[in-house]
Amino acid sequence: MLGDAHSRLFKDEADYERYILRLSERVEQYNIRLYMFVCMRNHTHLVIETPKGNLSKFMHSLSTAYTVYYNLRHKRHGHLFDGRFKAKLVDGDNYLLALSRYVHLNPVKVALFKLQTTEEKVSFLRKYRWSSYPGFIDVSRRRDFVEYSPVSSMMGGNDKEWPALYMQYVESGLAVTDREFLEAYRRSPRCIGGRDFVSHVDDLYREISESYTSQEDVTFRRILEPVDPESVLSVVAEVFAIEKRGFLRQRRNCPLRGIAAGLLLKYSGLTQRQIANLLNLSSGSTISKQIRRSRNLIEENRELSSQVEQCKKILEEMRVIDQLRNN
Repeated sequence: MLGDAHSRLFKDEADYERYILRLSERVEQYNIRLYMFVCMRNHTHLVIETPKGNLSKFMHSLSTAYTVYYNLRHKRHGHLFDGRFKAKLVDGDNYLLALSRYVHLNPVKVALFKLQTTEEKVSFLRKYRWSSYPGFIDVSRRRDFVEYSPVSSMMGGNDKEWPALYMQYVESGLAVTDREFLEAYRRSPRCIGGRDFVSHVDDLYREISESYTSQEDVTFRRILEPVDPESVLSVVAEVFAIEKRGFLRQRRNCPLRGIAAGLLLKYSGLTQRQIANLLNLSSGSTISKQIRRSRNLIEENRELSSQVEQCKKILEEMRVIDQLRNN
């Protein structure tokens, strides 16, 4: 994921921590297998497996939640990430292992470290908190949402030897460039692997693309689209500084479920029955009561009204998207 116009995604430790928190939540929510990650100042690398084939939903939810947080905290608006995320398929274990070294060396592959010694680079890598690398080389620093074994076990030996072996493997990349992997990495924008694998993926991509391409003239238009319900809840959760699961709890005189219901009705186009199921309420009529109650509270509370207006402003921006139109 790349920052919009290469802008900074993280300004301080609080930003890094919030992104990693949201990452951990969505790994669990979308049943993602996260093998490694690195957060850099203006981009991130995630190496994941999606057993449910839900990569787009996962990435959209993650970027939405973090963008809302970042914009509110830093008093900005609009997109934070540079368009759609870039994803590549990986061909087998050998390429996955080499990719892990490439990803984990990212923090010292920047201009700042160009004149630093190998020892200085090693020291920085081992201490860099915004990466999964420390957990690979020190079991006490592992994060419970990262799956370390699939990559670590490629080192051979037993699990007690893996940290030292993996550390040696990754840090050896500081002295010697893996030209074979870099060639494979640059071979295609869609995958990382051998020539046969790249040819297969490119052919498949071409077939899919041709099935969606019209022979007619194609232009862009701006239209209003429903906002994904999970994105609506993410926005409300960030603005009100609560966890999304908080919408499912019954609390006396709390307007949050009513506010969320009203925004889901307006921006996601769900029926009251669908909203009731999403928010763990008994019926559509209950949703009507929740919305009416929240409206009364909003009218009486200026701060609450301001927060709801923030939600609406963010969701209005999210509704306007560029789409292809056939003339």
